[in-house]
Amino acid sequence: MPNLAANISMMFTEIPFMERFAAAADAGFKGVEYLFPYDHPAEEIAKALNDNGLQNVLFNLPPGNWQTGDRGLASIPGRETEFEGLIDKALEYAKVIGCPRLHVMAGIPGADANRYACQNTYVRNIKLAAERCAPHGITVLLEPINPRDIPGFYLNRQADAIATLDAVGADNAAVQMDLYHCQIVEGDVAMKIRSNIDRVAHFQIAGVPERHEPDIGEVNYPYLFDVIDELGFEGWIGCEYRPKGETRAGLGWAKPYGITG
Repeated sequence: MPNLAANISMMFTEIPFMERFAAAADAGFKGVEYLFPYDHPAEEIAKALNDNGLQNVLFNLPPGNWQTGDRGLASIPGRETEFEGLIDKALEYAKVIGCPRLHVMAGIPGADANRYACQNTYVRNIKLAAERCAPHGITVLLEPINPRDIPGFYLNRQADAIATLDAVGADNAAVQMDLYHCQIVEGDVAMKIRSNIDRVAHFQIAGVPERHEPDIGEVNYPYLFDVIDELGFEGWIGCEYRPKGETRAGLGWAKPYGITG
């Protein structure tokens, strides 16, 4: 049975962020993930997790300057020093919160960027992030993201993520396989799961194409959950979707998996 984590950057947005921990726990979730914790003190988040019996399973490194279009810096030549600062900031939070996984966003290099230089920068930065995270028992994650949601995003395909991991060669680097993005870019999702399961440390889900609840759209998630179970995956599956209405009203799809709603 899948271990479902609520993504509280997208779910429970009817209430303020710091109240979403309690709402997720009350709905039956045992784990939460979110995009960025940095607007709140790490100690405050750790207390909210502890008070509600929740595990924080994932968050992202800072993206750079979101307002000016940054969506991560890992593949951007010339911004390596800035990237190192992002690792330091994320580690500050992860150590206090007790989060074992950090997503390293690849970024948007720009249409004129040299792909060879970007890949060399990406491998260098992922390797550095893995080295710095390893002493703390933290795994760094690479997530292919579809170019419709983030135009120009550097990493789009599962095979490219695997090739980067091979070049990095770190035991604590893995794929964050978002099945929503995978369906949009590649399809053949069940076979992608079967082919890559040994390199995946975290899954995410959402309905395709609107990114609403997983039971809305073209993907048969109960079938994919069975595939993931069959392969022996014991990690978390993050529910990174935008509820079509009020969050709890749309949780009926998750009741077979222990979410009370």
